[in-house]
Amino acid sequence: MDTIKIHDKNFQLSIPNTKLMETIERVAAEITKDMEGKQPLFICILNGSFIFAADLLKEIKLPCEVSFVKMASYAGTDTTGTVKELIGFGEDIAGRDVIIIEDIVDSGNTMEKVVQRLEESKVKSLKIATLFYKPAAYKKKIPLTYVGLEIPNDFIVGYGLDYDGLGRNLKDIYTWTGE
Repeated sequence: MDTIKIHDKNFQLSIPNTKLMETIERVAAEITKDMEGKQPLFICILNGSFIFAADLLKEIKLPCEVSFVKMASYAGTDTTGTVKELIGFGEDIAGRDVIIIEDIVDSGNTMEKVVQRLEESKVKSLKIATLFYKPAAYKKKIPLTYVGLEIPNDFIVGYGLDYDGLGRNLKDIYTWTGE
């Protein structure tokens, strides 16, 4: 499928699943090398990161733990500017090597809130892995340790990313055509 329609918007295929898998293997290899001898805790940001997290973690070649938090900052195709913590941090993470797994970093608002909560918990080390990064939209100074793909500041769906609840199950990435 080269084009799809979700709700009232048309989307064009922009990143095929094969490219996503190659990117994830590269990021996993970087993390495995950097974290050798450690047992990191991966904290996945729901909902969008669940597919990326599953595929990434299958490629990590070291002992690790996984947890989830749920944040919300989008309404339709726009960020609201406000980040709500819907499911919070449940375990003691003080002194842990933590890697945040995020599907996409655009404004950085969600990441800022998550990083603040983790720093308050006195983690030993903190790294960020994101599948997609929109440098033109990023407004924060938080360093991103592992970046899969830099993309334009377009609205995308698929591979965990949605438009008003639909499109997460698409294996490829589609970009809104503006129509």
